[in-house]
Amino acid sequence: LRVPGAWDPFESAVRVLLGQQISVAGATTLAGRLVEALGAPVPGLDAMRLTHVFPPATRVAETSVERLRRIGLPEARARAIRDFARAYATERIHLDSAASFPATIEALEALPGIGPWTAHLIALRACGQPDAFPSGDLGLRRVAGRLTGSSGPLPAPAVEAMAEAWRPQRALAA
Repeated sequence: LRVPGAWDPFESAVRVLLGQQISVAGATTLAGRLVEALGAPVPGLDAMRLTHVFPPATRVAETSVERLRRIGLPEARARAIRDFARAYATERIHLDSAASFPATIEALEALPGIGPWTAHLIALRACGQPDAFPSGDLGLRRVAGRLTGSSGPLPAPAVEAMAEAWRPQRALAA
């Protein structure tokens, strides 16, 4: 077994950033707007409802915060995405499974707008890191609550404690 990887780690990471504190549908809408605004058009795929490719990190990195805000992002999230793109484009951030898991989390959390949940979700989705575990994720907290007979979501520290038994493969549990 392995953690599913991503076709484009940069795109997966940006999608995680877009999805902070909003619904999946909202994040999908924002991703579509970002691709439409900054991605290159791709002719001939209209029948599959594909019109653009996801913009490369260099394109996002050079985009102004104001332009990112025009797609519907709050200023802090627009800055976080642009700063992440700059770090990725200049190779200060590496998104691959061969990178050290602690180093990946540390590098991601050093960027403004990226906390533990976001860093672990990026490590899980974009890097395929087997021990990534976003314990603060509401879905994981709800499932953990059901598994333990709780009437609601467990607090993140309780989910984190539960997941200790699954090291170094917590991502598979997530």
